[in-house]
Amino acid sequence: MSIPRKGSRLITVDGGTYRWRVRRKLTYCQANSWGPLTFAVEPADGPGRVLLVSLPCSRPDAWLGERATTVRPALVSATIRRALHCGWDPYQTGNAFTLRLTEDDLAAAMNGRPPSYVVPFMRR
Repeated sequence: MSIPRKGSRLITVDGGTYRWRVRRKLTYCQANSWGPLTFAVEPADGPGRVLLVSLPCSRPDAWLGERATTVRPALVSATIRRALHCGWDPYQTGNAFTLRLTEDDLAAAMNGRPPSYVVPFMRR
């Protein structure tokens, strides 16, 4: 299993290069804010084990007005470091490694600052 190259971005973390991507179209569950915002990460230089990350918030393009956040490179790099610490081996073959982040994990990834959320219907 691998993520498509089109629409993905490269990031270098601790000397390793990875490709990450947020799903382009939201699923029905994500559109109704029933499912979390997710993104996938894999090694950029070949096949390997995919990391699937679930965040404790909704997507910004969800239909309902739940709190949402965006995925930024700083969050992706902190998540990759956490996954490597939790046992993710990106060059091992096998099923995807799933990592579910909590509110506290998000704050730790952002250097102790709580994440900023956007409520979609309040945007200008």
